[in-house]
Amino acid sequence: MKDVQRGTILSVNGPVVVAVGLPGAKMYDMVKVGEKRLVGEIIGIRGDKATIQVYEETAGLRPGEPVESTYEPLSVELGPGLIGRIFDGTQRPLELIRERAGDFIARGVELPALDRSKKWDFEPLVTSGTEVASGDILGIVQESKTIVHKIMVPPGVWGRVREIQAGSFTVEDVIAVIERGGKEIPVTLMQRWPVRTPRPYRRKVELDEPLITGQRVIDTFFPIAKGGVACIPGPFGSGKTVVQHQLAKWSDADVIVFIGCGERGNEMTDVLIEFPELIDPYTGEPLMQRTVLIANTSNMPVAAREASVYTGITIAEYFRDMGYRVALMADSTSRWAEAMREISGRLEEMPGDEGFPAYLGSRIASFYERAGKVQCLGKDGRFGSLSVIGAVSPPGGDLSEPVTQNTLRVVQVFWGLEDRLAYKRHFPAINWLISYSLYLKHLEEYWRKNVAPDFSENRALAMRILQQEAELEEIVRLVGVESLSFRERFILEVARSIREDFLQQNAFHEVDTFTSLRKQYLMLRVILTYYREGMRALEQGLSLRDVLSIPARERIGRMKYIPESELERIERLEEDIKEELSAKLRGEVESNV
Repeated sequence: MKDVQRGTILSVNGPVVVAVGLPGAKMYDMVKVGEKRLVGEIIGIRGDKATIQVYEETAGLRPGEPVESTYEPLSVELGPGLIGRIFDGTQRPLELIRERAGDFIARGVELPALDRSKKWDFEPLVTSGTEVASGDILGIVQESKTIVHKIMVPPGVWGRVREIQAGSFTVEDVIAVIERGGKEIPVTLMQRWPVRTPRPYRRKVELDEPLITGQRVIDTFFPIAKGGVACIPGPFGSGKTVVQHQLAKWSDADVIVFIGCGERGNEMTDVLIEFPELIDPYTGEPLMQRTVLIANTSNMPVAAREASVYTGITIAEYFRDMGYRVALMADSTSRWAEAMREISGRLEEMPGDEGFPAYLGSRIASFYERAGKVQCLGKDGRFGSLSVIGAVSPPGGDLSEPVTQNTLRVVQVFWGLEDRLAYKRHFPAINWLISYSLYLKHLEEYWRKNVAPDFSENRALAMRILQQEAELEEIVRLVGVESLSFRERFILEVARSIREDFLQQNAFHEVDTFTSLRKQYLMLRVILTYYREGMRALEQGLSLRDVLSIPARERIGRMKYIPESELERIERLEEDIKEELSAKLRGEVESNV
């Protein structure tokens, strides 16, 4: 660490402060600003003047107050104690701050992200004398019932383990010493890593497994792969946050990192209240035992929003490096972009589209590019994945605005929310005609082996029916439903069943909130069985009224509420459809005779 040299504030412009007298300062170094030692970051250097972005409220700050550089970039603490915690955008622990300062964060509060007093039981997996490389696992700590925290050799460190010990340690205690070239490198349970620098890995690999979310419109129609990237754009009131919460609750990822970036505080409160009470369907344990929350709500300083997404994704990369499947939800990246626009305006930079900075596209791309499935560092060849799902809040639902367009250039999945569907009480309000997923071909083999050989075929047929419905509705609007044939009217009825009985899902119903892939497949197969058998019955002369009046139709509408333990009821429904249509046909034939 360099000798501390203090500069002084020259000017203050909202969260942007200009200081002089900081020799040796570098871009993105963290600084302490003013008498209250507010947290800031150097974002520009011109001559002997440093432009600082302050992550806290600057009211009352005045020229002449001291500025002190830490000569280190904005970094996060990575180690046991992350799971189940809630941090702000610069990784300050909000629960501890609340205990010390009340419901509102006092300016200049400094608390370490990881508890320095708590001791963790460390179990070594290597012995003294072992040659280790960057990323090798030295030992484990049982952080929660579902997460085994793997203590890794830090990136850039390798050599021979000189000593390693088991026992209970704080995150600052030395648990091992690695020797290289006569130099001893102490290793603790905790690492520090600069948030703007992606964590290293060996190589990226092809995506071949879906991130199962339990949401039927996503898993069946527009899936995201583990390690993939997706965006959820939609206007106010279309359900972006509820979809994000559903993905955070029910995704089959090992670790969830949820970033509330500039959203309302009550939405983060809902997460904090709900998650400890909800049970993970994959492990049977509370959801908070695999979750890390980053909260930078709308009433917090705008400058910290930019830091929050980098803080969150760095923590997510850390768990990915352990070999875990990690899913990150960012709600919403539009607020992050707005923070960039505000800071850029105060820096008097040349504006781009709609006042956003010219580097908006590259910042968004660099964020999403940190996702992927990778072979991690280390000699064991383990693999981890990081999926990134970002919500976008375009003003007025205008998808042509810069944040949405720059996001669509880099993501592979687009879940387009529509307020029109939300007003009809159709949730999730994802428009099946404009949404898409570019991972379908990557996942066909997984569906064929793990779900059913005809999964992709059924999905394609259902999509064709929905597209036919859209075409037929245009005709109905022009000349009326009477102009359609019985077959075309039946297509409209089947499409309505797909929409209401399959795509529509109640996030607050204890059964309907989550649907396994097996149940999704059976539900869609039942509807398509009704479609195929109904078409066959129409061809054989049965009336449309008789096809639509079979008793099984009512049970099709209720099958979403059948528990996962009773899926045989859905399978029996297929046979009932065939039998009831056959009975109608026999009755029709007998009446004709």
